[in-house]
Amino acid sequence: MSVLDSKVPKGPLKTKWTDYKNHIDLVNPANKRNIDVIVVGTGLAGGSAAATLAELGYNVKTFCYQDSPRRAHSIAAQGGINAAKNYQGDGDSTYRLFYDTVKGGDYRSREANVYRLAEVSGNIIDQCVAQGVPFARDYGGLLDNRSFGGVLVSRTFYAKGQTGQQLLLGAYSAMNRQIARGKITPFNRHEMLDVVKVNGKARGIIARNLVTGEIERHSAHAVVIASGGYGNVYFLSTNAMGSNVTASWKIHKKGAFFANPCYTQIHPTCIPRSGDYQSKLTLMSESLRNDGRIWVPKNMEDVMAIREGKKKPTDLSEDERDYYLERRYPAFGNLVPRDVASRAAKERCDAGYGVNATGEAVYLDFASSIQRYGIEQAKIHNIENASKEKIYELGAAIVKAKYGNLFQMYEKIVDQDPYKTPMMIYPAVHYTMGGVWVDYNLMTTIPGCYAIGEANFSDHGANRLGASALMQGLADGYFVLPYTIGDYLSHDIRTGKIPTDTPEFDAAEKEVTDRIEFFINNKGEHSVDYYHKKLGKIMWDKCGMSRNAEDLKTAIDEISALRKDFWKNVNVPGTTTEYNEQLAKAGRVADFLELGELFAKDALVREESAGGHFREEHQTKDGEAKRLKEFQFVSAWEYKGEPKDAVLHKEELVYENIEVKERSYK
Repeated sequence: MSVLDSKVPKGPLKTKWTDYKNHIDLVNPANKRNIDVIVVGTGLAGGSAAATLAELGYNVKTFCYQDSPRRAHSIAAQGGINAAKNYQGDGDSTYRLFYDTVKGGDYRSREANVYRLAEVSGNIIDQCVAQGVPFARDYGGLLDNRSFGGVLVSRTFYAKGQTGQQLLLGAYSAMNRQIARGKITPFNRHEMLDVVKVNGKARGIIARNLVTGEIERHSAHAVVIASGGYGNVYFLSTNAMGSNVTASWKIHKKGAFFANPCYTQIHPTCIPRSGDYQSKLTLMSESLRNDGRIWVPKNMEDVMAIREGKKKPTDLSEDERDYYLERRYPAFGNLVPRDVASRAAKERCDAGYGVNATGEAVYLDFASSIQRYGIEQAKIHNIENASKEKIYELGAAIVKAKYGNLFQMYEKIVDQDPYKTPMMIYPAVHYTMGGVWVDYNLMTTIPGCYAIGEANFSDHGANRLGASALMQGLADGYFVLPYTIGDYLSHDIRTGKIPTDTPEFDAAEKEVTDRIEFFINNKGEHSVDYYHKKLGKIMWDKCGMSRNAEDLKTAIDEISALRKDFWKNVNVPGTTTEYNEQLAKAGRVADFLELGELFAKDALVREESAGGHFREEHQTKDGEAKRLKEFQFVSAWEYKGEPKDAVLHKEELVYENIEVKERSYK
């Protein structure tokens, strides 16, 4: 394996970023207009990076497969964005945000990157307020904060339950300003299908116009990948159905290393799966755990009565309920980190206490909060001897003000009123902590190719704390990449325009065209979704929360066989010269199949439990295999201090690009 250089500056953590910025090379403002940058993906990371780079004077091209950057999946983020402002006066600081993030990631994050993230977090809030993002405010008009899992302070800024949407609109507005100035050229409904390297450097991409099918060549002095995560390798996830790994995987195939691909966040508060017909899962924001209490019945008789419809959850008294997170983790209660909450929910359901028909659901109950807020509001309004109905009305109004759109969404999907009956939730695949390896500059192992936001691996270790995804995306785009990319581009001020009529562009376009022609002409037996669903089942059953060596080896073999069958029997209808969603999906699933195998190989060599994944090995006794039925590990988060062996986990597990040989179209 090649020697990796993370380029982390020397010196104390708290001065690394400042000293580094003081000494890196810069590009003269007059020279920036001669340099082109391609940004693939226009969510929070890509949109903020594109707007900032264009504001600095670079010529930027943006690419997204959606019809508008406003439809990037960042819009789906609900709960909030972290920043160490300490507005609540409860002891927050840059160091505490840094420490919580590293600890929450089971000590597998790169600490220099995380400290920088914490350091610039406050600037993000100032930037977004200046853009007009309507963050929630308290009675006095100051910005409000709420708590998220894994921390003992309130540092999460929010805009009701639609924070991602409001932040994305801010970045999109900044992009539009640059589009109007001619500094950003947007290519919507375009998908990057390969990166082009010239003399070892990333110098452009091959993209497909998804409306016309035309294959296009685009050159630049640097390429930025901001295409999000790959949770849809599981088929069912909280990601938008179009979210994919293709951009990251294409640069991986051209030499960009992957790090920690198997670290996937299993989010604890999602609407449970209801059947095999589903195409995606729906997230309920972690912010709901501020006011919702998680429980299952204590007695199996009550569990069965609820499943059979003989009892309602509201029929059970407090003594008949097991508030298992409050029982196990009294200091944090329902606000434990996501991985801890997810493992605990799975353990209760595996033990038979799941409350829906499939046995895969626990309750998230707001009755206590509605009662508490109602009593408080009655006192504020000088209502003496308020009736139960009045207390409920006043309390429900407060909960509605904080989470109304989330409750509305839940009711539309489940057809139950969460104000009157507890929500049902269950863990589901959400965010991917692994991704493309990057150095301190956010550059991949391909010179001139950068990866930012969820597409890279560096900040979250084995588990991302809630409300940190938006923070990382905007930190990378607004405040990190615009500095670090200048150090690289300062050597390109005399390069001139990168031509596209070169052998490197010819070869890349031919490879893309051959692959597309193969899909259209193959005329196999099965649809693309047939393979995607099969892959997803393998991934969830054998590479999900519970993992063991035997199942992971089986998964590697099964994915390899599925991939071979895919190239032999996939059927893609339509033509190449039209809007053809099945054709686009075929390429994405082909990449998922390759990623899935690497994912399983990564999980196999990790014999420790980390994040939302616990490693349970088969033990043989009297010739029968049995699995451990309890969680036989303690995560780094659950230690009272830093675990003694934490140093063993700070090295990244990195993979060079792998050659996939089972391509029948070659």
